[in-house]
Amino acid sequence: MPIYEYRCQDCQKKFEAIVLSKNDASEIICPKCGSGNVKKEISASSYRLTSCGPTLPTSHRGSCAGKSGFS
Repeated sequence: MPIYEYRCQDCQKKFEAIVLSKNDASEIICPKCGSGNVKKEISASSYRLTSCGPTLPTSHRGSCAGKSGFS
């Protein structure tokens, strides 16, 4: 399920919301003030594609060398 970051244009609260369809995106409201005046923020990806394949966030990944499962 896609999780998007939003910022309320009225109270400036930044929050995340799960959006299942375009219709759901039009119904996003601020959890702090209840305003529907929200804007989707650009956020960084939590994974990267490398020559070793998809990896976890930097804090959780190691090198791909030696992780093939073979001895």
